[in-house]
Amino acid sequence: MVKAVAFAVPGDLSTPTGGYTYDRRIVCELGGLGWQVDVLDIGEGFPRPTAAVRAAARARLTTLREGLPIVIDGLAYGVMADEAATLQSHHPIVALVHHPLALETGVSADEAAALRVSERAALACARHVVATSAATAQLLVADYGVPTDCLTVVQPGTDRAAQVPRRPGEALSLLAVGAIVPRKGYDVLIEALAQLKDRHWRLVIVGDPTRSPNTATRLSEAIARHGLTDRIELTGPLTQAHLAEFYSAADLFVLPSRFEGYGMAYTEAIAHGVPVVGTNAGAIPDTVPSGAGILVPPDDVDTLAATLRRLIDDMPERERLAAGARAASFPSWREQAALFASVLDRLA
Repeated sequence: MVKAVAFAVPGDLSTPTGGYTYDRRIVCELGGLGWQVDVLDIGEGFPRPTAAVRAAARARLTTLREGLPIVIDGLAYGVMADEAATLQSHHPIVALVHHPLALETGVSADEAAALRVSERAALACARHVVATSAATAQLLVADYGVPTDCLTVVQPGTDRAAQVPRRPGEALSLLAVGAIVPRKGYDVLIEALAQLKDRHWRLVIVGDPTRSPNTATRLSEAIARHGLTDRIELTGPLTQAHLAEFYSAADLFVLPSRFEGYGMAYTEAIAHGVPVVGTNAGAIPDTVPSGAGILVPPDDVDTLAATLRRLIDDMPERERLAAGARAASFPSWREQAALFASVLDRLA
């Protein structure tokens, strides 16, 4: 008997973010494990869909054959409490939560409260919940009432990259990867680097500027205001193959996120043997092995600047962290998809 599941994603599955990469890789690996996966694009604009997008999403989901398990990405699921209440009697629902919607940086207090209520109600309709980190799972139990026996952690997989010897250059090569949105803390990074103009470094930022145009504009303005235009490159989104070239050329990965439900860019850097500087927010302390990076408090410009100054100046310390990155081990995508498949098997 063919094992089948519908996988509902808000928008284009090829969107270059960590959450969509997770969905894309799990879908691909489930296929390799013998599952027939029907990917449904339920529309753009989540978690703030228009009435028309929401109606179209509801229509697509309600036409699925009865009894078919449905995995719904949390970016949409958290605002679909009414739809979930209707679907739950006809389909076993798996809610896939990368991180709670109310914890997105820049959300107003009123909107965060509304998102928390909506997501809690939607999660109550799910037969099972998959969280992408233990830290997110703990939040779902403590703040959203998800029972532990209905919750499984399936963290992202990681592709171990071939280790490429670094060629020391005049300037230390810094790399940051992530959509240009408030949560990633690029504003903090620029303010920290503005204190280090007397050091030799260059920074490449790889990230989609269309997710939050205002944030992208403010980032470009800050770079220009501090006279860093000739030292910082904004590439926009890149293919995985092109991005791998930047990882291979980087001496240090730095991303001062204000929150991460997991933080796939950190593990990708570590898989390439690149030591990281991040923050101790959300799941990042669980994601980054202590010997492969240094974590600082979020929104702490001075501590970030001091950490980067020390690592720019101290090559032996960088080499120690790089050795820790090379020694780190993460589960593969096939292993994590098998864990995801076990959730679906239990529902069946």
